[in-house]
Amino acid sequence: DPAFAAPDKPIGAHMERETAERLAAELGWRIAEDSGRGWRRVVASPAPRDIVEAPIVDRLFADGTVVIACGGGGIAVAPNAAGDLTTVDAVIDKDRTSALLAARLGADMLLIPTGVERVAIHFGTPDQRWLDRLDTADTRRLLAEGHFGAGSMGPKIETMLAYLDRCPNGTGIITTAEAMGRAVAGEAGTRFTR
Repeated sequence: DPAFAAPDKPIGAHMERETAERLAAELGWRIAEDSGRGWRRVVASPAPRDIVEAPIVDRLFADGTVVIACGGGGIAVAPNAAGDLTTVDAVIDKDRTSALLAARLGADMLLIPTGVERVAIHFGTPDQRWLDRLDTADTRRLLAEGHFGAGSMGPKIETMLAYLDRCPNGTGIITTAEAMGRAVAGEAGTRFTR
């Protein structure tokens, strides 16, 4: 994954630059300044390719069990030279992992909670416009036009597109945790379809 060549996901505590540089030299870390709050270690955030526990989730789901999975994106692992799974210094995006699992399960709906009730274009400007419904063509166009920031709504939008590419009859919703029930009923949130 190209993310390993350019780690940019901050992890761990904020620290003074001198401390961060010393730890980077001692431990081989990559570091970066984090929004004026100090320096932090940064790691890659690669796209998930598979979910190790997916067969177990499939079985539990088929048996009618309510399954909670992919919390925090899970622990990043990759096969080593011997073919055994080993941990990798990376952060796996929880939304992308959830979309991967939803597609594997053939889920009818993927609901992603966020800090706003609906997705907007021109967010935070006088031209801000809330969006109720988007199809994938309009979503791709708005994403390409730069309406969804890479550090904010962009990854959630990309996740919705990936889910709908794998589940063309599915529905995606982005909304707040508080509005989820109303969003499923079609009364809140931004709804994504093919």
